Amino acid sequence: MGVTRVATAALTTAVAGGLGLAACGALPQVTSAMPAVSHAAKSPAHAPAKQVRPRPETITYPAQGDARWRTAPAAGNTGGDKGTLLRYRVVVESDIKGLNVRGFADAVATTLNDPRGWTAGGTLRLRRVGPGDAYDFTIYLATPLTRDRLCESGLDSYTSCRNGDKVVLNVARWVKGVPDFGASLATYRQYMVNHEVGHRLGHGHELCGGRGDPAPVMQQQTLGLHGCTANPWPYLDGERYAGKPGAYDDKVPAADRGVS
Repeated sequence: MGVTRVATAALTTAVAGGLGLAACGALPQVTSAMPAVSHAAKSPAHAPAKQVRPRPETITYPAQGDARWRTAPAAGNTGGDKGTLLRYRVVVESDIKGLNVRGFADAVATTLNDPRGWTAGGTLRLRRVGPGDAYDFTIYLATPLTRDRLCESGLDSYTSCRNGDKVVLNVARWVKGVPDFGASLATYRQYMVNHEVGHRLGHGHELCGGRGDPAPVMQQQTLGLHGCTANPWPYLDGERYAGKPGAYDDKVPAADRGVS
């Protein structure tokens, strides 16, 4: 087994980071003994209330956005109880339509604040700040070609990345996920957030430990699971779950053309 579980107390998170790249009522009963009396007018039976289903989100975006940003408001809570505080802001490119900026930011914060997330080791706290507040890094939701500009790692337009204090989430992956992931889109979104923020915290890529094992969150699960099963969390059963350092030579799929 190449994956190790590191005791929480022993974890030292590299919070400073480098500057590298890296989802009918029942009828009433008649109880009277008297014969039923016919009336000209009868009160209608109460029909069950109609259930209103929420409309599914329809997110559209061009392949190339205008690199203008909408910033989410600050969150009311901080992830983690103790340790170094890192403040982050969440911004969404303005050409991405049909997505609520605060709703997206709340999904990011919920993932980062989860007890299986990066704050579980007790050495780190994460707080989402709003417009005008001081911050340590930024989480971007960007169109595919804006992703390339922010990542400065050549043409890709498919994956997400981290570049210095920029954590860049590709909206194409947020909307579509990836084929053969074997888990829900909601799970993939959690993985996206934790993987790229993990780079900001100083963690590099890791390898699958063995067929059927959960993939380390720092494995490049976007490009392939290599026998592991999808896993979005850095902590499992209260312990740091990590694999051997390394990356696979997986081919990056074709660039995304946007959704209109």
